[in-house]
Amino acid sequence: MAQADGGFGIYVHWPFCEAKCPYCDFNSHVRHAGVDQARFAAAFERELAYFAARTRGRRVDSIFLGGGTPSLMLPATVGRVLDAIAGHWEISPTVEVSMEANPSSVEAERFRGYRAAGVNRLSLGVQSLRDADLKRLGRLHDADQARAAIGIARSTFERISFDLIYARPDQSAAAWRTELEEAIGLAADHLSLYQLTIEQGTPYFELHRTGKLVVPDPDTAADLYDLTQEICAAHGMPAYEVSNHAAPGAECRHNLVYWRYGDYVGVGPGAHGRLTGGNGKFATATERHPETWLAAVETRGEGLVEDMSLTQEEQGDEFLLMGLRLVEGVDLARFEAISDRRIDPRRVADLIEHGMVERLDGTRMRVTPAGCLVLDAVVADLAS
Repeated sequence: MAQADGGFGIYVHWPFCEAKCPYCDFNSHVRHAGVDQARFAAAFERELAYFAARTRGRRVDSIFLGGGTPSLMLPATVGRVLDAIAGHWEISPTVEVSMEANPSSVEAERFRGYRAAGVNRLSLGVQSLRDADLKRLGRLHDADQARAAIGIARSTFERISFDLIYARPDQSAAAWRTELEEAIGLAADHLSLYQLTIEQGTPYFELHRTGKLVVPDPDTAADLYDLTQEICAAHGMPAYEVSNHAAPGAECRHNLVYWRYGDYVGVGPGAHGRLTGGNGKFATATERHPETWLAAVETRGEGLVEDMSLTQEEQGDEFLLMGLRLVEGVDLARFEAISDRRIDPRRVADLIEHGMVERLDGTRMRVTPAGCLVLDAVVADLAS
């Protein structure tokens, strides 16, 4: 992937889940009557063809099947989607094809089928290795199923990752240390570690508002964040982004496309994209409701509800918001080229003085560990 331009990726959103987790605000939907996978696969093929016509000459560096729960797709459905992508674009010989999956035994049985279809990296939604917390988080698997699925994934795919949520109710530093060290032993080379956040519109939001769900206070959460960095670094998996840790060379290439402000096609219900065309950079978004998206694609070939040209100022703001999540930081010369403006040197000097950012070689700048805890405020200060 060329760091100079951020690369080019394809994101495919499968919006269905077996159940809605109480903390989740993603675009996911439960369909107890089942899903017509052949019909949705045909719609993915049509929307991919539409975006292929807008991105001729690009080479695909990464493909990501996200959700929802993509591992509810049949391997044949995954194969149709990947074949459609390969039919429209040149594919990098080192392409990363990632897929999110849940670690239930039913879905783990499909792993070999996904590998045969072309997936070469699996990201498992483990969330916890403790049964009581899995139940509280609304997960449908238990810790033993998670460990078994990790083992199957490691024997099936070239690369794997899994997610854990920390700063959970009643979680102590000692308990998190034990769980995280076990996870590192299982993980191979990549972990995504997220602090539990209370998102408006979720069941957790109402429970938290009424005092029925108590999460660690900000100081305790910050201590858990610091502990996470310390443990992962000591085990050879330092952070390369605010919430992602990897052994050197094992970073998620698709997410690097986002954070390095590359271009990416987003297909499927509620998918977002960023595409550079003859008139600048465009933000795209598709209809969130699955059946409404499906009808739109079948009628006109795409399900877009947003296709907006971004101003240079908006592009610069997005570049900072995404790039400052990375330990490698951002190239200020590229920021100036994208946004047609300079960051006020006095703001940079002030943030350096307060230990929030630091200069790297040449024109690069990154947020410090202290700055990561208040990243949104740092970005807002630099962009203003």
